[in-house]
This record gives sequence, C-alpha cells and structure tokens, in this order.
Amino acid sequence: MSSRTYETVRAEVEDRILTVTLDRPEKLNAFGPQMMQDLLDVLDAADADDEIRVIVVTGAGRGFCAGADVSGGRSTFDHRTAGAWHRDTGGRVALRIFACTKPVIAAVNGPAAGVGASMTLPMDIRLASTSAKFGFVFARRGIVPESAASWFLPRAVGMQRAMEWVATGRLFGPDEALAAGLVRSVHAPGELLPAAHELAREIAANTSAVSVALSRQMMWRMLGEPHPMAAHRLDSRIMSQIGGGPDPTEGVESFLAKRPPAFPGLVSKDMPGVYPWWREEEFRPLGE
Repeated sequence: MSSRTYETVRAEVEDRILTVTLDRPEKLNAFGPQMMQDLLDVLDAADADDEIRVIVVTGAGRGFCAGADVSGGRSTFDHRTAGAWHRDTGGRVALRIFACTKPVIAAVNGPAAGVGASMTLPMDIRLASTSAKFGFVFARRGIVPESAASWFLPRAVGMQRAMEWVATGRLFGPDEALAAGLVRSVHAPGELLPAAHELAREIAANTSAVSVALSRQMMWRMLGEPHPMAAHRLDSRIMSQIGGGPDPTEGVESFLAKRPPAFPGLVSKDMPGVYPWWREEEFRPLGE
C-alpha cells in the first residue's frame, strides 16, 4: 500500500491502520468517476493486504465530501446515453465498502452531502467533527438517493428520520446526527482523527483479523434475514469450523495468561470453509 499513489485520494498505513484521505480540497473533495475508481482500487488493495487491520476514511482540508462534482453543469446527472446499463458510481463504492473484510471507520471532518453522506453509510462506525454537516440532498437536486442509500439509511437511523432527511434534503449538524445514531461521537476538529485512530488501534491490538472479518459480514448480511434462526444456523456452522483452530486457542491462552493476544490467523488464507456463505449479487438492469 505504501508504494501506491492515486489521483484523488491519499492512502497511508501506520500501526496496521490504513488512512484514506479524499484529496480534492479545492473542490471540498467532490466525488467523480476518478474518485470512484481510486476508492475501488484502494479498497481492493487493502483487502488483499493482511498487514492492514482497519480502514479510516476522512477528507482533506475543511470538507469530507461535498457530494457529486457538478462542475459539468446541467448534464451532471444525465446518463441517458448509457441506456439501461448505467451504474451509479457512488453505489459501486458503497457496495465495495459493504463487501470489505476490514472494518471501516468514517472520520467526517466537514461537510458531507449527497454521495459524501451516503458513502459513509456502509462504513461500520462514523465519528464526526463539530464542524461536520450532513445532507441527503438528492431531492433538492431533482434526483433520488444513490449509493444504495435507500437500503442503508433506514437501517442506520430508522425510516422516520431517514425519510425526513431525504424528503427535506436539508443540511444538519453533528448533534442531530449523534442524536439519531448516524454518528457514534462528536469531537473537536483537532481531536477527530486521533479518536478514530485510537478506536482503530483498539481493534488492531486486541482482536483476531479472521474473527472481525467474519463478524462484519455476519452482521451486515443478517440485516436482510427475516428470522434469527438464520443467524443461529450460520454461527453454529462457523463455530464448528473455527472453534478448535489457532485463533480461538490463542484467544483462550492469552486470556488465561493475562497477556496481549498474538492471533496468527490471516484473512487471506485462514477463513473457514463455509466462507463466503452467500451468493454474490450481480448488477443487472432493472426489468431484465
């Protein structure tokens, strides 16, 4: 990862934490096709790197991501030439984050509007600066929620609050986001990234990478299951496959010895046979 460079993001690894910084500060880190590709590439590289345990995403300058880059004017959202095969670029990023094997923490340092807000929804934990602002502004631009926000947002904050934010399209501050559960905590600007990194280090220092990767996918994918029996079947199967392995052994031994754990398991090669237990969804144009 340290040798990779991107046009619109910076990727820096320290203490097994990958910090991804959206890096178009002159445009408040507005999102466009190149940023989509850069984020897809950096997420692929992060998942392939066993040394990376946690991903933190933030923005350069005073913004997190002001939304889609509308500098192209009135044709910004005109995809008619693409026909039925157009794919929402923000949705591609959101689905890639959803599929990550590493936990993803958003450190929202400033305005996050449109895709800038919706791309944080598949991230696992969101922290905000006191200078952050959020806006699901799609109706004020004459479009609909993208980045699969119609699936993620009601699950994050409930239907009533989600619909209020989407129907009004208004901007709101970090206190409202905290009260609704959209963010986990609010911090002074200079304390935001340190707080995100402290949380990331707690994960990296104390937990099994295999356990976290499995747990992340279990919880996200259970959101669509109608009965807890689905979870019972799955966790029973996983426990039967990993329970006698090196990570659970180290977890018990380190606890009994009162020492920090040194889990040997690697996501790249030590996932149980049942993984992945889902059938990957493919993009098909609606109606086909």
